[in-house]
Amino acid sequence: MKKKVLAALLCAAMVATSLVGCGGSDGKESGKKDGESELSGELVIALWDNRTMELFESLDLEGRFQELYPDVTLEFEKLKDDTEYWNAMKMRAAANQLPDVMFNKTFTLSRFKEYLVDISDLKAVEDNKVASGYAVDDKILGIPLTMSSEYVYYWKDMFKEAGVEVPDTWAELEEVSKKLQDYYGKDNGDYMAFAIGGKDEWTTYPFAEFMPSLISGNGQNWNTMAGQDEPFAEGTDVNTAFKKIDSLFSSGVFGKDPLGLSNDQAYNLFATKQSSIIAAGARALKSFKDTAESTDELGTFYLPVRDDESEPFRTVTQGDLFLSVTSHCENPELAKAFVEFCFSEDWYPDHIKSIPDDSASKTFTKEKDPILAQADELQPEAEIVMYDGGGDDFQALVAETTFDYKKLGAQMLIPDFDLDEALNELNTKWKAAREKLEIK
Repeated sequence: MKKKVLAALLCAAMVATSLVGCGGSDGKESGKKDGESELSGELVIALWDNRTMELFESLDLEGRFQELYPDVTLEFEKLKDDTEYWNAMKMRAAANQLPDVMFNKTFTLSRFKEYLVDISDLKAVEDNKVASGYAVDDKILGIPLTMSSEYVYYWKDMFKEAGVEVPDTWAELEEVSKKLQDYYGKDNGDYMAFAIGGKDEWTTYPFAEFMPSLISGNGQNWNTMAGQDEPFAEGTDVNTAFKKIDSLFSSGVFGKDPLGLSNDQAYNLFATKQSSIIAAGARALKSFKDTAESTDELGTFYLPVRDDESEPFRTVTQGDLFLSVTSHCENPELAKAFVEFCFSEDWYPDHIKSIPDDSASKTFTKEKDPILAQADELQPEAEIVMYDGGGDDFQALVAETTFDYKKLGAQMLIPDFDLDEALNELNTKWKAAREKLEIK
């Protein structure tokens, strides 16, 4: 398997560099499973995730694909992080130089829709639990490789020593966090009850991105607000969510300098029990297992956003790592064959059981890791909110207003940040943008 690791300085260079796109193929239909396929050439595949890249290598994705398609080679372009990845893909789309296969998120399918091929006819779509729910203009432009849920990880022994229990409401979460900070912080100036790497703004996503949908029970929350003039006004789900976040973020439970820490540093603090709580996805579990001395006392619960136990308890999930075929690929049949392979019995079962994420396949299921399953045991009746990252109208308004929920989340970590002023300003910009863009 060929792999390119592209640094940020090379992003612009990629735009000026012509790429090999499925070269050398005769363009015939997919071959038989016995390896007699006549498809040939090279596939260029771009992604941003280190763990996925490492897994592809350890499970020998290319070698196993070549058992069916011996005349095909795979070249992976690995970018540093998701920010660099999306910037590079945007530039390359404009230059007609996208890779043959690219990975997408829920919120980027509409962003790149004019550059993605409709793959509705693939069997992998029929077998997928949620692919149809992310259709864009009635077209399937990407198939989620996994289902991703969000968790709050915590150290059970640290909770027990401090005399606190798993919270069931938002007020309880704040109270537990403050008690932990007071108990452990008095003897450790570097302790943070709730770990977060605010230096990387994206780390605020479990709160700033998902809480509006959790509060409303509406996974289409961003699309709903695209139709509102003042979605940040007092009493809206977005306003309610951000007020709760601001209350927690300004309470001191994130230690003395959350904006000075990267995500990796925050993960390490939590894994070494310099912190008691951290909000992260299922994939974070591997990092904790690799770093912590032991995970015997590691537990999970879902982020409690409700005000009262009489309200429904909700948790969010979404499709993740959407495999898409780009319109710049010279041999879409070969690219489609690769996508089908990634969801086939020859690959998917081994892949999905090697990661903490949930299976997105109706055919190949898996049991949750026991640590993650604890969250379900604590909330067996939780309502599942299927999250959508926002469609065309929302993305256009975001671009026009520069609204960035993750950046706003990081700003709430700044002492004396005026959230009301920020939300009022966003309301003004949002209404003007809707008028300018003629969004109904």
